[in-house]
Amino acid sequence: MVTRLAWTTAGAARGLDPDEPLALEELRRRGIVVDVVDWDDATVAWEAYDRAVLRSTWDYQDRLAEFLGWAERTAARTDLRNPLPLVRWSTDKHYLVELAAAGVPVPRSTFVEPGEDVELPDGPLVVKPAVGAGSRGLAAYDAGQADLARAHVERLHAIGRSVLVQPRLASVAREGERALVFFDGTFSHAATKRVTLPVAGSVDELFAAEETGPHEAAPDELAVARAALEVAQRGCGISTYARVDLVRDDDGTPCVLELELVEPSLFLAEGGPGSTERLVDALLR
Repeated sequence: MVTRLAWTTAGAARGLDPDEPLALEELRRRGIVVDVVDWDDATVAWEAYDRAVLRSTWDYQDRLAEFLGWAERTAARTDLRNPLPLVRWSTDKHYLVELAAAGVPVPRSTFVEPGEDVELPDGPLVVKPAVGAGSRGLAAYDAGQADLARAHVERLHAIGRSVLVQPRLASVAREGERALVFFDGTFSHAATKRVTLPVAGSVDELFAAEETGPHEAAPDELAVARAALEVAQRGCGISTYARVDLVRDDDGTPCVLELELVEPSLFLAEGGPGSTERLVDALLR
């Protein structure tokens, strides 16, 4: 039974998570003692909590080894959600290779590792670090900007980052992304998400500004999202919360852009009545 819960954030993210006040109010309404704590605060007694929930730990991509080490230690002291195997699996976008091998549609994805020759197609394309969140370190490039894109890859390689290169799909500008949210493996709600990416630049803030709104998930979107989540959960346990970000390729097929299992925004406000209650139900089961 969960009576004490740690809502885990990062110092730089405090006050920035729109899901947080909605969820905390509902948790406290149900009599749960909940504290908002920084994941890297060495004074936190994690064993004092029945469960620690990863929420706005939005600086982990810059400190991955430290973050995963903390997650392993914390999972030995309390019930960490999402489960540690899912967190490990989903911090690096190389999981897209596994999804594609299982038949889940993903955009054409090329990983360029440090030390490899950088050969890129002419744009339009998107360059991003394989370990990243909030669109940080990501930039879009138009046709004729291959040299700029190559320089971006080389900058990421210089700091030891693996790089993911994908086509810049026309549907993203036209329709945005579709974010499908699941609690305990069951679909809850969906939202649209639009991020204005710099062309031949990069996002240097904690996360890129987004425009969001409610969305009614189409049957083909639900099918792809469920297939992706099924692959992720094999051997890793059921996700307490998950967000599957989809885009449509140039043929109109929904593709998994990202599978968010560490610290995703869950768009509770866009989810409408019942979305917060469904999250809290999952957090307390």
